[in-house]
Amino acid sequence: MCAAYGLDLNINRADENAVKAAALSWDHIMKPLGSLGELEALHIKLCGIVGKDEFSLSRRCVLMACADNGVVCEGVTQCGSEVTVSVATQTAKGRSNINAMADAAGAQVFAIDFGMLEKSEHPGVIDMRLGEGTGNIAKGPAMSRETCLEAIKGGMSMVKSMRFVGYDIMVTGEMGIGNTTTSAAVASVLLGRDPAELAGRGAGLDTEGYERKLRVIAEAIKVNSPDASDPIDVLAKLGGFDIAAMTGMFLGGMENRVPIVIDGFISATAALVASRIVPECTDFMIPSHLSSEKGTGYIMEALSMSPVINAGLRLGEGTGGVCLLPLLDLTLAEYKNAHRFGDTQVEQYERLT
Repeated sequence: MCAAYGLDLNINRADENAVKAAALSWDHIMKPLGSLGELEALHIKLCGIVGKDEFSLSRRCVLMACADNGVVCEGVTQCGSEVTVSVATQTAKGRSNINAMADAAGAQVFAIDFGMLEKSEHPGVIDMRLGEGTGNIAKGPAMSRETCLEAIKGGMSMVKSMRFVGYDIMVTGEMGIGNTTTSAAVASVLLGRDPAELAGRGAGLDTEGYERKLRVIAEAIKVNSPDASDPIDVLAKLGGFDIAAMTGMFLGGMENRVPIVIDGFISATAALVASRIVPECTDFMIPSHLSSEKGTGYIMEALSMSPVINAGLRLGEGTGGVCLLPLLDLTLAEYKNAHRFGDTQVEQYERLT
């Protein structure tokens, strides 16, 4: 047990024996060593998470954190906050972008309201509301430290609940107009980089809108003076309920020994925050794709991770994360069913230095 920044956490690590056993077993499969590249590495990492090399990922879900951001009033987005509740409601109805892709990948989607401006009337939206959106970070903090911790704990509790009912792997997703702005602000401080290196055009800003977005991020950092050595302070002052909740999901993955898939830029920012709270939690994170949002690559570098998909994705909702699931299925099938050198007369490859 560790009390980190006001959170009581069970610190787990990857099972190194399972990692070594899986790596050795891959070498016995009849193919050139390491020829499935990052897919082999992901399988080996999964073995370390679950503690064995034979396991199922048949029960999978997407946890979509929905919340609104006060900074939208600064004109940093192409559309308004009303889109957040609309997408959350359509997701609960099974009709959003993520539903179509998750259905094809065999995953169930849960839309969770952590603090939208408007409450959805659909009973399928899970109510974990912490407020009607966050404050405008250009004028002051997004939320109090106490509320930030509650959001993190909410994300942790979702993972615990889903693990209890039998889900094997969880994809983080989000829906919150304005959250590329909050994510860029958080990541800029934690990485010590200029916002221009991290902030993209979001859902489609023109040049004037993009320049305004950069000015707003810079102003938010100046006004709030976050402490870069304190990830909770940075998250509370510059982030959002969605980023905080996903931060909790990544910490919950560590506590419950379940793989949590990183989606795009916003999800990756939450993973970065979680790693600054408890570095060991990266053992339980699975990267999926390299978002076209500029900051994602810098975050992945900081996390020492290499996403296997590079397709210019930037839709959000967890869509990039579910793209990884079929690739994991293929990798598991290869590991379980492919013939071994021991079953043939072919001499096994050796690792040469």
